[in-house]
Amino acid sequence: MLDHCPGAANLRTPTLAIKKCPQCGEEVELFSNDISVKCSNCGFVVYNDTISCVQWCKYAKECVGEEMYNRLMAQKDTDEKK
Repeated sequence: MLDHCPGAANLRTPTLAIKKCPQCGEEVELFSNDISVKCSNCGFVVYNDTISCVQWCKYAKECVGEEMYNRLMAQKDTDEKK
């Protein structure tokens, strides 16, 4: 993996955000490398709304690793089909 890309820093070293579930108001922990998480109270799926450079950078797979790259790109494909 590349070690100098600032755009992918939150993917390699995840940061935590606390969001409120839009369904029930429960606090939901969402890490920057999570695509989505289910609310522990009601099961509503909360999505990470961070737009990542992984979606357009030609070095993304090398930068964040193949597993993370594949996860993020699969989510992008799913979102585009909606």
